[in-house]
Amino acid sequence: MATLIDPDFRARLRVLNDKYAAGVPALMQTITQASVRCDSVGPRLEPLTELHRALHAVAGSAATFGFAALGQECRRIEQLVRAMLNAPAQAVAEWPAVRVQVEALLLWAERDAAATHFSV
Repeated sequence: MATLIDPDFRARLRVLNDKYAAGVPALMQTITQASVRCDSVGPRLEPLTELHRALHAVAGSAATFGFAALGQECRRIEQLVRAMLNAPAQAVAEWPAVRVQVEALLLWAERDAAATHFSV
């Protein structure tokens, strides 16, 4: 069996995972704020871009730190928001359905963001 070059690797990784876990509420708050902004000013370019960035940030990092289902769900919704950004004329009509999905994500993440399966 090969020896790890860094014998503290797993301990360091655990610390990084714990740090990420502690930051998940702030990440979800950023998504919440962007979603609220889409509600208050409408799903226009700036608030949709803000929401897209927030979802993208989680989608890109969550799996690395043990939050695979969270990352997958953020990626899925991120792609819906990207489609809205690419077709702004349809954004107003599509926003209510996307909003419901964002809210479901936020409720699920509040219950257990580290769960291995997304369920409403």
